Amino acid sequence: MSFIEDTITALATPPGFGAISVIRVSGEASIAAVDNIFIGKRKLSVAKSHTVHYGKIFNSDEMIDDVLVTIFKAPNSYTGEDSVEISTHGNPLIAKTILELLTKNNVRLAEPGEFTKRAFLNNRLDLSQAEAVADVISSHTEASLRGARNQLNGLLSLKVDELRSLLLNAASFVELELDFAEEDVEFIGKKDLLARIDNILAEINTLLSTYSFGRILRDGVNVALVGVPNVGKSSLLNYLLKESRAIVSEIPGTTRDIIREEVSIDGFLFKLFDTAGLRFSKDPVELEGINRSREAIQSADIVLFINDVEQDFDQLLYNDVLKLNKKSKIITLLNKIDKGYKGDKKYDLTLSALTGEGIDILLKSLKNSALINSNYSEKTAVVSNLRHYQCLTKCQEDLSKARESTSNNMSGEFISVDLRNAINSLGEIIGEVTSEDVLNNIFTKFCIGK
Repeated sequence: MSFIEDTITALATPPGFGAISVIRVSGEASIAAVDNIFIGKRKLSVAKSHTVHYGKIFNSDEMIDDVLVTIFKAPNSYTGEDSVEISTHGNPLIAKTILELLTKNNVRLAEPGEFTKRAFLNNRLDLSQAEAVADVISSHTEASLRGARNQLNGLLSLKVDELRSLLLNAASFVELELDFAEEDVEFIGKKDLLARIDNILAEINTLLSTYSFGRILRDGVNVALVGVPNVGKSSLLNYLLKESRAIVSEIPGTTRDIIREEVSIDGFLFKLFDTAGLRFSKDPVELEGINRSREAIQSADIVLFINDVEQDFDQLLYNDVLKLNKKSKIITLLNKIDKGYKGDKKYDLTLSALTGEGIDILLKSLKNSALINSNYSEKTAVVSNLRHYQCLTKCQEDLSKARESTSNNMSGEFISVDLRNAINSLGEIIGEVTSEDVLNNIFTKFCIGK
């Protein structure tokens, strides 16, 4: 990341042709830089914050475009700095020309995520909220968007800040005793300290328990369609997508590679992996497809183990699937019941990928399997970010050490160190404790202009 004192600019809307393009400028010289290329009724430097001004952008005597310019003055802007947004006609040539004009006026092109990084550095957002900005942009379903919005609104931050305050309070008593060690003064009893640690540990464990569901909210559910050749895996994929995405034929082994598609079920994202039929083969191409199928099974959250009415249940193949992924939920399906067979107790569900019979029950079962043990509500703080999960895990470990030291009547120095480490771990989530490497790793993953 470059210097925070620079004035930066970037296209804030997707590149290409459209109704409008928005160019964002932020920094101390932003208003002056735009004033140098903008002619309206009055100078932007005397305009009030949060006002919109019509005028024209000029390159010397050449008029580039009619624009609307919006002024945001520090600290009441997204970045906390003086900021300007220029709305132009949505032609890439116009946007490119305006950006070039700005770079000739002491403005440089922004790096990925630099606007949001400045919002964080200027205390407009904490770090977990800043990360949620990227999640809001990349959300694919209503559920993932809702989860990202909750984090952006500070739901997780408030919870982490609350726990951090409780830890700071407990640690201060321990450290006070160290300061008055010669006077042998007790500021907090052993039972009281253990109770406080246990209470915070319980809250940390609750947050950690939400990660599985949080990952589903953010990234979706991986579902592998598995079975021997010609049981209707591709037909089922096509029916769920409502389009002919996969080639379907009576010839076994038609699907030779993984076909990955996404479908939304009641607002939750499901990533479907249509795999090659599992069987012994000497064909090197089909064999590679089978190997990829096994990899898809290993990474799946849910496995749809599919058979049809014309074949017996393959117990050996089912056992093989169990060995490949012991953590996933396996749903056994009997397909092609339109051919007259009405069910088998060996299967969880029966359906027809041809007529659609039983599909609604399958969709309900997929959602229930994905959301098992989740008590999500609009006011629930949910952990969906791996970095946050790792910080909470580190906090849990440090608190456990502090509890053990307290139980064993060890010196306050040991307890204090563990409590401080736990406090720092929580601080890393919201950016109270962080490093430039961590910030760069987070913000360089953003899109340019955000």
